[in-house]
Amino acid sequence: MAKLDYYEVLGVSKGASEEEIRKSFRKKALEYHPDRNSAPGAEEKFKEVNEAYQILMNPEKRARYDRYGHAGLGPEAGFARDFEGSDIFGGLGDIFDSFFGDFTAQGRNAPRRGGDLRQRVVLSFEEAYSGAEKELVLNRSERCHRCEGSRSEPGADVSRCADCNGRGQVRRSQRGLFGQFVQVVACPACKGQGRIVEEPCLNCRGAGSERRRTRRAVNIPAGIEDGMQVRLTGEGEMGVNGGPPGNLYVEVSVDPHPVFRRQGADLLMDLPLNFAQAALGAEVTIPIIGGSESIKVPAGAQPGSVLSIKGKGMPHIRNHRRGDVLVRLTLEVPTKLNAEQREALDDLARAMSWNDHQDGKDKGILDKLKDAFTGT
Repeated sequence: MAKLDYYEVLGVSKGASEEEIRKSFRKKALEYHPDRNSAPGAEEKFKEVNEAYQILMNPEKRARYDRYGHAGLGPEAGFARDFEGSDIFGGLGDIFDSFFGDFTAQGRNAPRRGGDLRQRVVLSFEEAYSGAEKELVLNRSERCHRCEGSRSEPGADVSRCADCNGRGQVRRSQRGLFGQFVQVVACPACKGQGRIVEEPCLNCRGAGSERRRTRRAVNIPAGIEDGMQVRLTGEGEMGVNGGPPGNLYVEVSVDPHPVFRRQGADLLMDLPLNFAQAALGAEVTIPIIGGSESIKVPAGAQPGSVLSIKGKGMPHIRNHRRGDVLVRLTLEVPTKLNAEQREALDDLARAMSWNDHQDGKDKGILDKLKDAFTGT
């Protein structure tokens, strides 16, 4: 007898999502469950629904089925039909857990890593240049100083739970719409701990941990940039059930500098020059972080040109080599002139105009405009 298409059995399309398959399975299983449907063929339908569900909810098997059909599943294809009776949770695996998640005591009592903490520090530009040590104030969960995490008053008795015999979990048998199934749950007597605390710690009230205000120094490396963060492993919240603590992430903000702009490890600045300095050249002392440096401006320097001072920039955060200071030249045009300055510039303008004609150089812009309108 030819096997039915698994997608048709569940009434879903071939591209159906896992959630769509899960919802359809619930509906079909309730419809054909032998405890609810005594019609001839209902039990066979129920087995087909479960077989289809087991294949389509397994990504590997579903991929083989989509590519090769039933032939791609081999002898395991009919495994779901081998079970008898109404205990489908024993015969087909723990479908209940696939619907409702793992709420067993083992999952609840497994060691879990503590939560991460985040703090923010603000550095001056100079601190980012040289590195800094900052003190943080943390409010985090730590092991109780009184009971040292045992949850019990020092010296008090801690007994093994009689209900679960120290396992922290008990088995419950329950009958539902799908039949009878066994569920493993946390022991209600010891809340999954496997032991009974006779006298809970007076400080933490049996929690084993307490909130504590702690000071912690953190070293910020030289060359750090705005928006970077420093990770301190194990400085976060206390772990649960013996799990490791979380981490502390320190987010760094760097104040801007009034002169320098940062480009990776290089520092950029603008150097304003007057006309004489640009034309004749000059030696100019400029500030750098932690001191000053002389720089030579060549004669005839053009606005927008960039001069560099090697090795005076920010340190690279990984190898501590330093970037450069990049100096962009700008031309500073005075807005006010005294009589002496005006006369000197007039003389210069006439001299430059006469020299240009004498040397046969290109005409000035005003002469070019005049020629354009007169046609000469």
